[in-house]
Amino acid sequence: MIILIPAYQPDQQLPALIRSIRDAEPWATVVVVDDGSGPGYKDVFDGVKALGCHVIGYSLNRGKGFALKTGFGFIADHLPDRNVVCADSDGQHTIVDILRVAAAVQPGSPALVLGTRNFTGNVPARSKFGNSATRLLFRLVTGERISDTQTGLRGYPAAMLPWLRSVRGERYEYELNLLLEAKPAGYLINTVDIATVYLDHNSGSHFRPVADSVRIYAPLLKFLASSFTAFVVDTVVFLLLALVTDSLLLAVVGARAVSSVVNFLANRRVVFEHGRDRPAAAAGVRYFGLVLVLLAANYGLISALDALSVSALPAKILAEIALLAVSYVVQQRFLFSRCTARSAAREAENPSLDPGRGHHPGTLRR
Repeated sequence: MIILIPAYQPDQQLPALIRSIRDAEPWATVVVVDDGSGPGYKDVFDGVKALGCHVIGYSLNRGKGFALKTGFGFIADHLPDRNVVCADSDGQHTIVDILRVAAAVQPGSPALVLGTRNFTGNVPARSKFGNSATRLLFRLVTGERISDTQTGLRGYPAAMLPWLRSVRGERYEYELNLLLEAKPAGYLINTVDIATVYLDHNSGSHFRPVADSVRIYAPLLKFLASSFTAFVVDTVVFLLLALVTDSLLLAVVGARAVSSVVNFLANRRVVFEHGRDRPAAAAGVRYFGLVLVLLAANYGLISALDALSVSALPAKILAEIALLAVSYVVQQRFLFSRCTARSAAREAENPSLDPGRGHHPGTLRR
């Protein structure tokens, strides 16, 4: 087991954490990444190094995600084939919980392990609100229920390191990106309950509420923004066609034809990181296949609501909301998931190939 700790301008909680690790597991390997803390923190890192840690780093602050990926790279190059547990430097994670998460990581397993808090007791308001908001958005767009999406205590099998280094993000958004991309990449997410610890109202945190929240929520909000734009286009065209043609079927089909083109282009180019991995033709075939399925479901829902005397606009809004999460999950996992060069070339020759056949090296097939 390797314990990886990213640290930016740490206080004395970092040496205290290292000493508790040494007391519980004297031979544990600890890697500390100095995320550009500056010369004023040299004594802290020298003290940590004297406790037997590997200390690596760089001169300018790059963010937690960059620090974690730097640590993963160092471990892969110098300490290969060992599971990794990531912990924060500010005293939020007890040695008992670190070891419990470490014990839950199974060599060769396709699962990462989250140490999840229940947020009871004296929890700072911004921390409770931030996690609640992220948890709600995460569930809305993925359909997955995770009680603590912002935990920094996580365990990873050694075989997962190449994938961990490939996920986008350099700051706090990186850890949420890992959760968003885990299932599409073929990995499971397991959880272990841990204590909720906030020292001095989390004063040691360097989280910037506005800037870092935007980074964290960006992957989720981009999809919602794209879907909302398509929804507006769809609704406007739907109402116009309903007024002109007096045909519910024509209005639904025509509106969806226009809005789906807008949504496809936005999702492929902006929303999903790997949207352009596959040729446009291959992605288009899959996307418009999904459109037909959702169109039938949309028409069925609107018809049912119409039979219940719900007017056109409210019926349209309710139907779109009901199908939003389904659309995101299918697009993320199958339409715009990571694609290898070989599978992309194969799909360029035959766009109708099963999207589940392409997979990233080192991951499990879906």
